[in-house]
Amino acid sequence: MRDVGLTHIALPVTDLDESADFFERYARMHVIHRRDGVMWLSDKTRPFAIVLIETPTVAEPLVPIAHLGVACESREEVDRLCASARAEHVLIAGPEDSGPPVGYWALLRDPDGHTLEVSHGQHVSDAVARG
Repeated sequence: MRDVGLTHIALPVTDLDESADFFERYARMHVIHRRDGVMWLSDKTRPFAIVLIETPTVAEPLVPIAHLGVACESREEVDRLCASARAEHVLIAGPEDSGPPVGYWALLRDPDGHTLEVSHGQHVSDAVARG
């Protein structure tokens, strides 16, 4: 893997460990680097990381139209994540089937109000290959 192109997105968070736990459970992300007030998370599928930066408050979280998107292996995985999110009161919307190219999706809220979309069937890799 080479570090070329988009390599990370940085998000302000109020608690690194709480945020890392959320992204591990709902986005299969794992801590790959940590130093004072900063944590990098990756799903280790490409050279891309979510960089969490600890701040006292998060004034402007990513809200539904601005969100991070994670592709799931199946509709059943989306349903399982939604059931967990519903139980934890972090499910914002879905699951919903919007057909191609949007697919089967749901929106979840992380501990600071940032929005995470979990989906199946968006086929981003196909669009990139055709691109």
